[in-house]
Parts: sequence; structure tokens; C-alpha cells
Amino acid sequence: QVQLVESGGGLVQAGGSLRLSCAASARTLSDYAMGWFRQAPGKEREFVAAISWSSGNTDYADSVKVRFTISRDSSKNTAYLQMNSLKPEDTAVYYCAARPYWNIRYNRLQYNYWGQGTQVTVSS
Repeated sequence: QVQLVESGGGLVQAGGSLRLSCAASARTLSDYAMGWFRQAPGKEREFVAAISWSSGNTDYADSVKVRFTISRDSSKNTAYLQMNSLKPEDTAVYYCAARPYWNIRYNRLQYNYWGQGTQVTVSS
């Protein structure tokens, strides 16, 4: 069982930046992939970014490419999502997720573990 705890959300003006953190309780994440998803009111939860823990390979949704960066710190068992040039349409609850396989997936149903979510609000 892996427990995930997100932090770092908040209110920011358009054009600003935030960094989200996701601390994982697992002894090792070397065989895992970690993802970030988001859910805006009235919309389905959507893929944002993911990272293969051991290789560091990453992938992003087209809507956040160039602006967002996913990374991990193995010494802290923590994944990060650096969000720059934020837009009002980035407003959502952001969730961290983990799957016990090294390869990245984009479908939320393929992630086994989820955090509680952190609110990100971007004002115009």
C-alpha cells in the first residue's frame, strides 16, 4: 500500500508559478510511475504529467507542455510539479497518483494509489 500526500496548492495570479509536492510512503518507488492529474468543477479528471521513477522519463498533456515540469527526488520519495505561466484554465484540484509499474500511462484508471488532492486557483 502506498500513501500519497500532496501539498503546495493555493491562489495565484495568471502568469504566476506554483510548485506542487507529492510525498509517497513507499519504501522504494523504483518500480513505479507517478502521475499528476487535475479535475476542474463539472469536468472529468484529466492527465497532466507523469514520470517513470527509475528512468526519469516524462510526458505531458499538450495543454501544459513547456509550462509544467514534473520531477522526483528519490532521497525524499517525493514527486514535484513545477507550474509556470499559469492560466485561469489551470484552475482545478490537482491529484498525485502512483502505479506499481515503471511505464507511464495516461488513463486515470491505470493508477492504483491517489492522494487527497490540492486546490490550485488561478485568478485573471
